Order: sequence, then C-alpha cells, then structure tokens
Amino acid sequence: MNFHILTLFPDMVMDGLGTSITGRAMESGAIGVEAVDIRAYSKDKHRHVDDAPYGGGAGMVMQPGPVCDAYEDLCRRLGKRPRVIYMTPQGRVFDQKIAGELAGEEDLAFLCGHYEGIDERALEAIGAEYLSLGDFVLTGGELPAMVMIDCISRLVPGVLGNGDSAEVESFYDNLLEYPQYTRPEIYEGRAVPEVLLTGHHRNIEAWRREQSIRRTLERRPDLLAEANLTLKEQKFLEQLREKEDQEGNLKEIEELIGKCVDSEAGETARKQIRRHMALVKKLLNEKQCTAQELKGYFKVLSLQSGSPQIKL
Repeated sequence: MNFHILTLFPDMVMDGLGTSITGRAMESGAIGVEAVDIRAYSKDKHRHVDDAPYGGGAGMVMQPGPVCDAYEDLCRRLGKRPRVIYMTPQGRVFDQKIAGELAGEEDLAFLCGHYEGIDERALEAIGAEYLSLGDFVLTGGELPAMVMIDCISRLVPGVLGNGDSAEVESFYDNLLEYPQYTRPEIYEGRAVPEVLLTGHHRNIEAWRREQSIRRTLERRPDLLAEANLTLKEQKFLEQLREKEDQEGNLKEIEELIGKCVDSEAGETARKQIRRHMALVKKLLNEKQCTAQELKGYFKVLSLQSGSPQIKL
C-alpha cells in the first residue's frame, strides 16, 4: 500500500513516519510513503502558496492552484486518481472501522491544510473526503495524517511482525484490549494473574476475552452495542451488568442509611451502618425484597425529622 502526503512540510511527515514500525515497513517495502511538497508547485517566484481570504478575516488561506497542481501531477505519475483524505475538524471522526476500510486501498493521498485552511474550490476540484481526529483544532493536517497512516499501516499485511497483533488490539471486534503483563512475575506486591502463568492457551484466551469485555463495559460501554459476542460471552456481559447495577444500588442504600443514623455518633454510627448493610445484603441475596423497595424504605426514613430509628 502506498501513502502520498500533500503537505507544506515534507520533512516533518517523513521524519515522523520513518521510525519504529512504519519506518521498518517502509524499508521492507510493505508500505510506500512519499511527501509531495505543495510549495514546489507555486508559480510565485517567492514560492508563496497562501493569500488573504476574500471577505476579510484573520489568517491566510492556501491557494487552489498549487494544491490542485500537486494532486494532478500525482495522478499523472500514478496513472489514476487516488482517493484523497483532507484532514479537518469538519470531517467524520476517524476510527478503527474507517482505518480497516482505507487499508484496502492500493494508493491513498492525504491533503494537509495549514493556516486557515484550503480554498474551497481546490477541495471540490479534487473530490476530497473529510476526516477528523476529533473536536479540536491543530496547526495543520500533518499530525492527523501521520496518526491515520500509522493506524492504517498496522492493518496492511507484512507491517506487523506478528500477524495476529492487529486482531487482538483495542477496537478489534468493538472491544478494548485486555490488560498486558510481563516480567517480573511480582512487582511491588502486585502479581501477574495466575492464569497467564499456566501455559493453558485455551484458558488464557478465555480469560483475555472476558477481560476485554469487562474493560469495555467499564471504560467504553458504547462500543458493546456492535461487539461480536458469542452466547456465552453475552451471558457473561449480562452478569457483569447485573453486578454493576447491584453495586450501584448498594452504594445508594448505604448513603441513605448514613442519613438515618446520628452522624455525630462516630464509630457507633459506622457500626450501625455496617450492621444494617449486612442485613440489606442478606435480604437481597434471599430475594425477600428488591433493591428498589429498600431504597424507598430508607429514603422515607431519611426524610423524617429528628434521628429516626431504623427497623428491619
């Protein structure tokens, strides 16, 4: 796969991408990266590529001529018109799904704006697609282009040393990656999970999958709607959600009980709370009442004047 970056700062992108995994992929031929200097297509003797915006306003706008000429020259060299991605906060937010789609392209061009952006006529003429890293503004499109190229490259065959690496990272299957551990086995009293030391690959794989589901629920529950889960994994997720709901209910009940005891009683009050919480858990485990019923009961008590006596 070949990446073509149209930019005013070719050294910036080539230096950044020429290291680590992308650098090794370039050396091996797994990917090709070239920086096209837009400034080289300026017809101004001072190589100006920008001018003041029509209608007034702050900053400068990149002129359409150098941008279009740079792209058309690229098209002539390739013998085709490659897909063009323009980095802008106005675009779709880039994610792993989009990365997978773009990884199927043979040639992909990235157009990096600068200053106040690029003349709209140039963007229309070359048919640019808009992509964004998020709802924030950067000085230019070079950093977003490098981020996207790094992400896309990881999905290109031959780029990663381990062919399975991209399939177990965060966002694969719409799940976050499981926690990772390495030597030493115990660090400052914290031990590596025992299952990872057993050498039992099936158990390790199952543990990692469960950890991915657990971590996604805790940190990015929005991803789970499109996660590809087996029936067993769906049941595990339901159990996690039930436990999460139960913990939330217990915390709320404990806060309500705290309002029902004399807060100035110190350790006596804390003992009362612990005693009543033990009874609450017993009632819930035996299904003698629901969490909602208990919350309603303690809420009524907490609203009573004076220092109500709790009776269960």
